[in-house]
Amino acid sequence: MSGLSRRGLLKTGVAAGVLSLSGMPLRAQTSGGKFTAGLSGANTSDSWDGRTHSDVFMISAALGGVFDALTEVAADGSLQGELAESWEASPDAKVWTFNLRQGVTFHNGKAFGADDVIESLQLHVAEGAKSAAQPLVAAITEMTKITEHQVQFTLAAGNADFPYLMSDYHLLIYPAGQIEEAISKGIGTGLYQVQAFEPGVRFVGKRVADHYKGDSAGFFEEVELIAINDNTARMNALMTGQVDAINRIDFKAEALMRANPNVTIQEVTGNQHYSFPMLTKSAPFDDVNVRQALKYGINRQEMVDKILLGHGRVANDTPIGPANQYFHSEMEQLAYDPDKAKFHLKEAGLDSLNIDLSASNAAFEGAVDAAQLYQAAAAPAGININVVQEPADGYWSNVWLKKPFCASYWTGRSTEDWMFSSAYEAGVPWNDSQWDDPRFQELLFSARAELDSDKRRAQYHEMQEILRDRGGVIIPMFANFVQAVSSRVVSPDVVGNTAQMDNNRMLERWSLS
Repeated sequence: MSGLSRRGLLKTGVAAGVLSLSGMPLRAQTSGGKFTAGLSGANTSDSWDGRTHSDVFMISAALGGVFDALTEVAADGSLQGELAESWEASPDAKVWTFNLRQGVTFHNGKAFGADDVIESLQLHVAEGAKSAAQPLVAAITEMTKITEHQVQFTLAAGNADFPYLMSDYHLLIYPAGQIEEAISKGIGTGLYQVQAFEPGVRFVGKRVADHYKGDSAGFFEEVELIAINDNTARMNALMTGQVDAINRIDFKAEALMRANPNVTIQEVTGNQHYSFPMLTKSAPFDDVNVRQALKYGINRQEMVDKILLGHGRVANDTPIGPANQYFHSEMEQLAYDPDKAKFHLKEAGLDSLNIDLSASNAAFEGAVDAAQLYQAAAAPAGININVVQEPADGYWSNVWLKKPFCASYWTGRSTEDWMFSSAYEAGVPWNDSQWDDPRFQELLFSARAELDSDKRRAQYHEMQEILRDRGGVIIPMFANFVQAVSSRVVSPDVVGNTAQMDNNRMLERWSLS
């Protein structure tokens, strides 16, 4: 059996899938060589601790590079086994049994087994641990080692999406009893073994011989990721042949890049969205009327036109996008309306509003320009936005989740519950608006365990309407993933759309001509 689609999983309530080697292209005839990518999103605080990963540089180096997870979302959106070979659920989707792949070894020679899975997942719920995957693992009430290659998970409540959650890029599998060393040195079961790692600078990996994925993945003999956070420098590195691929192209330089015969631009539509979260436990954002005023005071189409230059679409303050199964495409669109913004300010007892908006292009390319567009659009409503330009280095640790109003971005998630559990469930670490709505939370837990697709659709549609009307995050636009590669790079016909750079799996899926 090859990869399992989410639709099929939800229809039956039972998941079973084996590692689908046939779901990937056969190893290229010209396999080998060195692949170099120039990526943004690197920081001097980077490490091999998956709990801290938040951007493309470390995610690409770790997942699909040095480490593996239990499952993997394929480029076409189907679910495939990685370190898990197959899985099945109880009828209520509350108890899941995973059969682990045998014959797998870590880079230090240790055999992979059930203990590694259990200890690695427990990292995310350890006392004092800070992990965005904490809510995913906290839903597991019991982890049981049945055999060396079989683990059973008992959940607090049924979750039809559970196998998808196990593909989360934070949930890297480390060797039991050696986790501290593995995080320090980068010891995983992935296709590439660490040769060099300088946080915030570069990563070099060498292809593992006799890897369990055989010739179905990992077509480079050596890979190097170079941190190039500066947008112009990243474009130049590709144009001059210093690197083979880059993420997040500068749309203003797109025409020049397309004119270069040695460059190919990849563009895929997914759920990536740019946002402005408000800390709803802090005044004035604790007032829903203030939040509504700010939602009506932003010109979404202008941002799509001027920031994305058309490489995206208007969003409606919900993170559920066009690549999600239950995307509410018929929901009435919030429109730019300064008069309605003024009305909601008056409902909040205000004649005007003065607020700071923290932004940096580390959040997303064009974030500072987007904040300035927001500033101009909101002014006629009496909303005076002071744009605070923050340093790029340390933005995610010093600004996001800390400043009351800031720029942010999410790649989106493959399933609705995965997205909501990561950023909208009350109390989770990455709930970047600190939002807690009783009805939304009630629907979240109900939809998670619902196996009837029609009922689930109705619940997720209502949740999206609640976010639009009462939520603490302004999401003006969905942005396509736009990246570029040199002409010598061979990528599959279908490139993943749930994250940048082929779902962060370029090191696994691409090859050289």
